[in-house]
Amino acid sequence: MSGKHYKGPEVSCCIKYFIFGFNVIFWFLGIAFLGIGLWAWNEKGVLSNISSITDLGGFDPVWLFLVVGGVMFILGFAGCIGALRENTFLLKFFSVFLGIIFFLELTAGVLAFVFKDWIKDQLYFFINNNIRAYRDDIDLQNLIDFTQEYWQCCGAFGADDWNLNIYFNCTDSNASRERCGVPFSCCTKDPAEDVINTQCGYDARQKPVSGISSCHLAQRVLEELLNLHGDPVLSSSLVKEVDQQIVIYTKGCVPQFEKWLQDNLTIVAGIFIGIALLQIFGICLAQNLVSDIEAVRASW
Repeated sequence: MSGKHYKGPEVSCCIKYFIFGFNVIFWFLGIAFLGIGLWAWNEKGVLSNISSITDLGGFDPVWLFLVVGGVMFILGFAGCIGALRENTFLLKFFSVFLGIIFFLELTAGVLAFVFKDWIKDQLYFFINNNIRAYRDDIDLQNLIDFTQEYWQCCGAFGADDWNLNIYFNCTDSNASRERCGVPFSCCTKDPAEDVINTQCGYDARQKPVSGISSCHLAQRVLEELLNLHGDPVLSSSLVKEVDQQIVIYTKGCVPQFEKWLQDNLTIVAGIFIGIALLQIFGICLAQNLVSDIEAVRASW
């Protein structure tokens, strides 16, 4: 027996400090997201008047930072402290919480695939609801502008969706200078322009050319092009006039998003699969660490 000793179960230092290090980063990122969200609300005066949270008719993008930051903070805290202190309760909480998130993501993906038309209708409703509140919140306004510029779209299914907004609708009672217009993010971009023209969308949906509205002008062009006995010179001039009216994106954001999703399906699927694998990997590591800790305690 001399020179020999019994080596009992022990906690893997590699797993322990890998979970700890990874979750420390996650924890600080969660704090950063929460800080940005609270700072944004403080700048908008929401923290001094909590009841104003429900005043916004559309979606407040700050909620993204708060919810994502809150989830990251909770997960990071449980994983970090649980691994460092070898606390099985926190590690089990970390595993279960991560498992719930994974299950919700999987369920959402399956439902989105099965109920595509319903998702499309909800997306249409969501965008139009936020179009109504476009001028109510600067963060929402920036989010809509970014979306329309990135996907080169305007409105949910077209520029006329901006009739839902009290500042952009074409009703006679609308005294706004933006009447029958669209936000600047709907405008097609001129590469030669270095400065963004924020007024480019004014009257974009009702711009007369020689006393003819763009709608009637387009109709006349089609009639002339389909009329084989028509004057080709007149048709060419009308087409030129119509081309001068094309200053905004005519496609809606819902079909543009669908197109973008189809074009980047492999990348999007790869990202989701990568996130899912990381979550499964995190659950397995946490459970492995819990087993090691319980085995060590059982040997005492």
